[in-house]
Amino acid sequence: MRAAVAALALLLLAGTAVAEEWGAIVPGTTTAAAVRARHGAPTRSAPVKIDKYDALQWVYEGAQAPAGIRRMTVDFGLLTPGGYQPDVVRTFRLEPRPRIFDRRTILAGWGVPTKTGREGEADVYFYQEGLLVYFDKSGFDVAAMVFTPPQPEAPPSAPAPAAPAPATTAPRQR
Repeated sequence: MRAAVAALALLLLAGTAVAEEWGAIVPGTTTAAAVRARHGAPTRSAPVKIDKYDALQWVYEGAQAPAGIRRMTVDFGLLTPGGYQPDVVRTFRLEPRPRIFDRRTILAGWGVPTKTGREGEADVYFYQEGLLVYFDKSGFDVAAMVFTPPQPEAPPSAPAPAAPAPATTAPRQR
């Protein structure tokens, strides 16, 4: 377990990870054959319908999930200007084990989010480059990370990140 945490930390701190990529999976580019070559056969596979298109979802759990990840879900089938590509990764979702990813590692690895918001009682970070990060109720640990192709603009419902309060050096008045 410590080796998995160290490997993930090195990937994040190395600065090579970009929002739309993790574990050699790039939404909009990576194919089902490449995912299978990298991660093996999924724990389970299910056909799904997206609009009028037939798509596929692979789930990797337990020992078949990447190190430090409880569950990885990969959704295939992407509508592009060139047509529908059923074997291309549309999105994938990582559900890390506790204390694998937290707010500090997200900010160190991906920087300041394009937008922030809330879903229920939890904070959400939106990165226009193609990443949504959902925090748990504590606001510190990551509950899920959803990787997508780059987005054209931030969703209008997500509020802009709050600016930090300016530092003051003057003593408080009573």
